[in-house]
Amino acid sequence: MTEYNIALVGFGGVNRALAQLIAERNQAWKKQLGFSLKIVGISDLFLGSIVASQGLDAGLLSKLPATKGALAQLPGGQVEALNEQVIKDSGADIIAEATFTNPVDGEPASTFCRWALEQGKHVVTTNKGPIALHSAELKALAQRNLAAFEYEGAVMSGTPVIRMAKQSLAGSGLLGFEGILNGTSNFVLTRMEAGLGFAEAVAEAQALGYAEADPSADVEGFDVRLKVVILANELLDAQLTVSDVSCRGISGLTVKDLEQARAEGARWKLIGSAQRLADGSLQASVEPRLLPLAHPLAGIGGAINAVSFNTELLGAVTVSGPGAGRIETAFALLSDIIHIHQSRLAR
Repeated sequence: MTEYNIALVGFGGVNRALAQLIAERNQAWKKQLGFSLKIVGISDLFLGSIVASQGLDAGLLSKLPATKGALAQLPGGQVEALNEQVIKDSGADIIAEATFTNPVDGEPASTFCRWALEQGKHVVTTNKGPIALHSAELKALAQRNLAAFEYEGAVMSGTPVIRMAKQSLAGSGLLGFEGILNGTSNFVLTRMEAGLGFAEAVAEAQALGYAEADPSADVEGFDVRLKVVILANELLDAQLTVSDVSCRGISGLTVKDLEQARAEGARWKLIGSAQRLADGSLQASVEPRLLPLAHPLAGIGGAINAVSFNTELLGAVTVSGPGAGRIETAFALLSDIIHIHQSRLAR
């Protein structure tokens, strides 16, 4: 049985949920998965940092108060976020990076990933920034240092689309994809269909924790644009940058627009897509689209995400599931660790 030392960079909802899963399921994972996880370090901009080679109590960590410098309450804890020390000196085999997404330059998450990969440490991350902006560089760095760089949770949280498409749809002749890749915007559209105005629907999404205080990344399509870049580059062998993807959000839609769509047997959805054209070029966009009710994405409501893959041999293959949530996203980190473990055993 294998035990992996893991350091958590960022200790907000996702990595805290991973600590909770470790506390609750580590013993079961020994039997089911053939490994267990030991937390040997944490760094968080707000909570501080701690390194403990002997291991930390995952249950205690999952209940740590969300107060400034809270990690300093533990023996050996610090008020400062000593990110580099935790990544390089904690004795971790795996770094779980779950800090905030910076859509401009991917920092500081990209640097955290570099530090780990340069040391030959495996990295699992849910952060869209490093993948959309620096994927090629980071994958090359991982390869040079015989480390894994995994990011299944960067697109649809715990719903496995990247690995599923690469493995299960290999050889199917993937031509493109279109997807509902942001649960917040989909929730807003669903509530507008029920009669709420745009501002009311956004306020409800904020009250439920789906939307941030500034919801523009969700409702203006910026979040989806990063995910389109990731999927296109991973699955269609593209080399897209963010500026290659045209982007328009849902803030211009009104309740009247949605009512008219319903009368016509259709539904508005914010769609992120990329398609390989006949001349070999790639067309990628984020935009509201009016979908007929028979379309595989038209019935996806609430905060659920879905992506429909267009293939030569199978036609449309659609996968749906949660695109957000603490436990769901933490599961994506676990699925990446499982993949690392299985790849190691297969050598």
